[in-house]
Amino acid sequence: QVQLVESGGGLVQAGGSLRLSCAASGHTFSSYTMGWFRQAPGKEREFVAAIASSGATTYYADFVKGRFTISRDNAKNTVYLQMNSLKPEDTAVYYCAVERGTGWAKPYEYDYWGQGTQVTVSS
Repeated sequence: QVQLVESGGGLVQAGGSLRLSCAASGHTFSSYTMGWFRQAPGKEREFVAAIASSGATTYYADFVKGRFTISRDNAKNTVYLQMNSLKPEDTAVYYCAVERGTGWAKPYEYDYWGQGTQVTVSS
């Protein structure tokens, strides 16, 4: 059974940084694109970043380009999201997910999800 466990969220001031981690088990981690999404209260879940199975290719939402970096360690079955220059509008629950092989930008293109980790950015 696939399990994804996110960690690293918390409360940070605007301009600060956080590093999220997502530990995966139950599937061949190195064979799948992994993604990060976020969902703020009252809003739809939105794409943040994705990384191809080898780590050679990454994708970002426009609103995080230059501030967030996605990476992965296939030996540790872990994907990371380094978040710098955080803004209050980045406040949300952040989720990692396993992409099913049809695309990387939409939630329905992901099969498995973690429970999420809360990120709160104060102004």
